[in-house]
Amino acid sequence: MKTVLERLLDYVRFDTTSNETTGSHPSTPNQMALARHLAEEMRTIGILNVNVSEHGYVTGEVPATPGLEHAPALGFIAHVDTSDAASGADVKPQIVSYRGGIIPLGTSGKALDPGRFPFLSRLIGHTLITTDGTTLLGADDKAGIAEIMTAAERIIAGNLPHGPLRFGFTPDEEIGEGTLFFDVKAFDAEYAYTVDGGAAGEIEYQNFNAATATVEFHGIPVHPGSAKGIMVNALRVAFEFNSMLPQNEVPEQTEQFQGFYHLIRCSGTASEAQTSYLLRDHDAESFDVRKTTLHRIAAQLNARYGAGTVTVAIKDQYRNMEEVIQRYPFLLEIAGDAVRENGLEPVIVPIRGGTDGAMLSFRGLPCPNLGTGGYNFHGESEFASVDEMEKTVGILLGIIARFSRMSSEKNAKSLSVQKSGETPRI
Repeated sequence: MKTVLERLLDYVRFDTTSNETTGSHPSTPNQMALARHLAEEMRTIGILNVNVSEHGYVTGEVPATPGLEHAPALGFIAHVDTSDAASGADVKPQIVSYRGGIIPLGTSGKALDPGRFPFLSRLIGHTLITTDGTTLLGADDKAGIAEIMTAAERIIAGNLPHGPLRFGFTPDEEIGEGTLFFDVKAFDAEYAYTVDGGAAGEIEYQNFNAATATVEFHGIPVHPGSAKGIMVNALRVAFEFNSMLPQNEVPEQTEQFQGFYHLIRCSGTASEAQTSYLLRDHDAESFDVRKTTLHRIAAQLNARYGAGTVTVAIKDQYRNMEEVIQRYPFLLEIAGDAVRENGLEPVIVPIRGGTDGAMLSFRGLPCPNLGTGGYNFHGESEFASVDEMEKTVGILLGIIARFSRMSSEKNAKSLSVQKSGETPRI
């Protein structure tokens, strides 16, 4: 059997950076290459009905062991693509037996410094997989894939008791299209977990409400020598628009449940300019206020510079899955018990971003998220703890064991009762 480390090292060989500009699905061809590679591996370890869809979705199943056919069908999901925030090509992992101090990242001049990343201190004694400082690692979310595949192999090879199991690997999660062509009905799971979080033992079921905003600025260009009282400089109006947003409500000054406006792109000339923002907030009412704020600022600038100077287009992306998951508190309780069984203390943390699980939850597949043992995602400082990845494999096995003891009708229905607004117990 392969180890979780061997699998991660195998998967990071594939450059699966997604690209929101291509318009294809999957957005980049190497995602399909990894999908086919995973499908072959799934067949090899004994997963049945393995399929790779035309859009790069990999699915498979393991039928229940005799006598457990009526347990709820349980799914595990991870994504194959990586962020375009750093290169995903030619990844050169370093394996480090961490004894403390600074970890140089190859010869790049970059390093993992406990002064910047204080959580390193609790990973002393762990085996870490880092980058060489020139690419990201791809632990987001190839660590999740490795953990799911390792758990599946151990279940099958060990003939461990289990209910019906489903496995799914999705493309393009990083560009918000991870569930675009995911066939929930064909996946045929009653509940699922995405394995796409940070430290092992973290359990996530609260994510941002999210939208993108495109703001266009239309100027009146004239020769600067005769511009007084005539020119409207689109770039300067764009800067003014940004300055009118709450300046402390940005990612670098917020945490936990605090929302933000995130300027991600600005381009143009004095004649025409465009900015793009991410709008994020856990609270639905505050989220709506953020949208209203953009339109209010645009109206103020149009009153100042002329109608049509500023236009705002907002596109919703995903919603906070808490409103779904709070109806199924047993999903969190089962995960919490499995975390404790593996020597960790479960920690509920808000997702300051999105997850395939949010979209799937609103499409009828309740799907909280689990930590992977990966850290510093989306950059050259990304790394993973092999020790925590092994713990996560144990957590997945613990969840499977607990689901095997559930009756699809009796236990699931009784466990799904929860008072509105009550925090699930873990």
